[in-house]
Amino acid sequence: MKVVVATAGLLMMMMTCSWSWLVSSDSSDSNLLINRNSFPDGFIFGAGSSAYQPGSANALLYHSTGDVAEEFYYRYKEDIALVKEIGLDSFRFSISWPRILPGGKISRGVNQEGVDFYNSLIDELLSNGIQPLVTLFHWDLPQTLEDEYGGFLSPNIVNDYRDYVDFCFNEFGDRVRHWITLNEPNLFTACGYSDGTTAPGRCSDYIGNCTAGNSATEPYLVAHHLILSHAAAVKLYRDKYKGSQNGTLGITMETYWMVPKYDTVVSQKAASRALDFALGWIVHPVTYGDYPKIMRVMVGNRLPQFTEEESRMVRGSIDFLGINYYTARYVDDCTSCPTGDLNRSYTTDSHVNETTEKNGVPIGEPTEADGWIYIYPKGIREMVQYVKRKYMNPPIYITENGMADFNNKTLPIKEALNDSLRIKYHSLHLSYLLKAIKDGADVRGYYVWSFLDDFEWEFGYTDRYGVTYVDFKNNLKRYLKRSAFWFKNFLAKDNIANTSFASM
Repeated sequence: MKVVVATAGLLMMMMTCSWSWLVSSDSSDSNLLINRNSFPDGFIFGAGSSAYQPGSANALLYHSTGDVAEEFYYRYKEDIALVKEIGLDSFRFSISWPRILPGGKISRGVNQEGVDFYNSLIDELLSNGIQPLVTLFHWDLPQTLEDEYGGFLSPNIVNDYRDYVDFCFNEFGDRVRHWITLNEPNLFTACGYSDGTTAPGRCSDYIGNCTAGNSATEPYLVAHHLILSHAAAVKLYRDKYKGSQNGTLGITMETYWMVPKYDTVVSQKAASRALDFALGWIVHPVTYGDYPKIMRVMVGNRLPQFTEEESRMVRGSIDFLGINYYTARYVDDCTSCPTGDLNRSYTTDSHVNETTEKNGVPIGEPTEADGWIYIYPKGIREMVQYVKRKYMNPPIYITENGMADFNNKTLPIKEALNDSLRIKYHSLHLSYLLKAIKDGADVRGYYVWSFLDDFEWEFGYTDRYGVTYVDFKNNLKRYLKRSAFWFKNFLAKDNIANTSFASM
């Protein structure tokens, strides 16, 4: 998908309020009040975005794509002022590969205007005391590379990605200390090459309405090249830049927390497989140098092999792990999944069924949009504890956590700003995250998704994830939602937000 991105924001509506959210709890930890000072020294609170989603300098059909969105490209200084107003320590954004290298390769030319934008953005953040967390690939691949050799379907992508990040390290690395090589490579692969719901829209004809693809093989091939691209970038940085820039590199993963649907060995094994196929697919190689054993067994020769040299390069290739956590699923064994050579796909290879309810009862409190986020905050605690146990207790950043409201175009802005459920969502998750830290998980930061209402891929503008409201009908004006003021109160060092631990 060719993307020329941009980003930014405008003025907030001046509001003054002082209030808090009390989380009901029946645990022994209830009534324990927390704020940012409850977390370890140096713990980072931030908010996130990606290059394409907040909007581009190139406008096509208004609001049909992310090409306009919130125009962060033009309004980033005002938006950064809002980030500072809330009191956030860090801002996560992505660099768009096609924006700075439109031809995909340095030899084909550098878009200096794009480079200048990122330099200005980084400088503006730092001048306001806000740390940049930079994602190098958030799903926007130069179309030329897709046309030339199939993008991540080809091993050629590894060298081109390494050259692209080399340019970024050299250009921006003197001011950027924290890098994410890939955002959600598991989701990018599953959605783009197994079920075909996102770009480049490839899948087998028995899976969906795709013009080309092979859901049984392509997801594994693409993920393999993503892992090798990540490892090549990390090796390059450690060999060439680490000594002078002293930065850290990680990878960000998205997955549900998998809850055994029934208290049976079968359900427990299914939940374990689901985590291996979703999270372990990428995290196991970058920790141990190879795919999870259960994937080797169930996927067989469709799962690529690492050479000994590749395995050494991949193993230990993260300084931290980013986790995008939103919700959880009940998991049980799938007895109807394909077992032969016909109709296989990454989606069914794990032989699990994921559901949002059990005996008619949802796994958590439903939210308005998408139909996929149910509030299950203890899952964030379970997830980081699982990573601690299984993957050698790496430093963890929660790089995305949030929920969406439905974009009700008839709702007055004043009512749309009253996002009390979002406040409840974040306060519960922060409470459970603090429990995980006290249990020994090395969690170092928490990023809200998202800072602005934005373009949400296949959901377009039907959902609003932001703590900042964007008026798409009136010059893209910004208004801080109630949740933004809750965070401002929570983050104030001389104030204790009325947020108590909760049990679900």
